Order: sequence, then structure tokens, then C-alpha cells
Amino acid sequence: MVVWLVPVRVPASHHDFKYTVVYVRNEIRVVGYDNERGKGEHKHLDGAELPYLFTTIAQLLIDFETDVTAIRGEPI
Repeated sequence: MVVWLVPVRVPASHHDFKYTVVYVRNEIRVVGYDNERGKGEHKHLDGAELPYLFTTIAQLLIDFETDVTAIRGEPI
């Protein structure tokens, strides 16, 4: 988990953060959220790349934890 406060917004983002949050199992990214330059806000779920609507860092962490819990088969 890494979050930077950046002086210039990442293209396609509407906030002042650059972030990457990832859950890796057996050296494979299973869940990941980031706002990569050129791609904007998105998440990775079990090999699929999906759009993500960023609101706050706190909500990002909740959404990430929810996806990790679901992918691990744990009760939410």
C-alpha cells in the first residue's frame, strides 16, 4: 500500500493523490487499485481490469479490504 500526495494531479484523476494498493498471492496480483498515468482510476480483480470511482483514501481502503475478503472467501 502506497499513497503519495502529489503536487500535480495524475492525468484523468480529480484529486491530489497517486496510489497503488495491492494484494498478492503466490506472486500473482489478485486484487489491486491504482490510478496509473494514462489509465486513470481502476482496479484489478483476479485478472480483470475494471473502472473504479475514487472518493477518499478511507473509502479506497474499505473497498480494497472488501474485495480481498471476498476473493479469499471470508465472510464480509
